[in-house]
Amino acid sequence: MTTTKTRPDYTAARKAMIDSQLRTSGVNEAFVLERMGTVPREDFVPEGAKGTAYMDRAIRLGDGGSLPAPVFHGAMLAEARPTKNDSVLVIDGGSGYLTALVEPLVASVKTISPSEALKAKKGDYSLVLVDGAIEHVPANMAKLVAEGGRIVTGIVERGVTRIATGRKSGNALALLPLAEMGVPRMGAFDKPESWSF
Repeated sequence: MTTTKTRPDYTAARKAMIDSQLRTSGVNEAFVLERMGTVPREDFVPEGAKGTAYMDRAIRLGDGGSLPAPVFHGAMLAEARPTKNDSVLVIDGGSGYLTALVEPLVASVKTISPSEALKAKKGDYSLVLVDGAIEHVPANMAKLVAEGGRIVTGIVERGVTRIATGRKSGNALALLPLAEMGVPRMGAFDKPESWSF
């Protein structure tokens, strides 16, 4: 007698994520709720973490990366307001989930790792999404954003993580910190240590 293992149904967990995490945090945009209610978050985490894929916390991935908590992705999409005209760059935290969320909403999307972002020479993306918290925007990363383009990321300031947005004007790309929330830190974007006397 053979037993077949049925795949668990995460539909109820996905709905609970929307009702008890996104909506209660002020994320109510229809397109965000539709995408996050459609994309199976459990497909982007290790086998042992599938049961906790919809909990309100980040999940560590096997390669040292992280999948941020659902509310970060919801707030990120709501702030970014991606359009069919957008050429998007996702700097991925290791899961691929953010790319899956944004892909049908935009003209094109490319995904790169943090190390690739640090080596990049130039880009012309109207929207850059960083799937984690950074201490600063390195010069190479700023060059990836087109003139007038925008960036949505997590930012670390004095140990506190927030979601932040920015728009490029000339060579300047400043970030405006918004709501405080737990966002996994991307160590590749830590500021170089400097001596002070």
